[in-house]
Amino acid sequence: MAEKEISAEMVINDAIKLHPDTLTVFHRYDIDTCCGGAETIAHAAMARGIDLEQLMAELEAVAGGA
Repeated sequence: MAEKEISAEMVINDAIKLHPDTLTVFHRYDIDTCCGGAETIAHAAMARGIDLEQLMAELEAVAGGA
């Protein structure tokens, strides 16, 4: 069974549960994975001025999707 892909609308904590290795990417970008982990990846990127396309590419790479 294939693992669920990461999407920009996925909640950060859900992405980490599905793909624990993504934690390193979120930390690299100083994205809160504790209390702030309830926001979507897209919202976190927008709120911090992070390039969403780049962030998604890095998340997908560590999750095995790239």
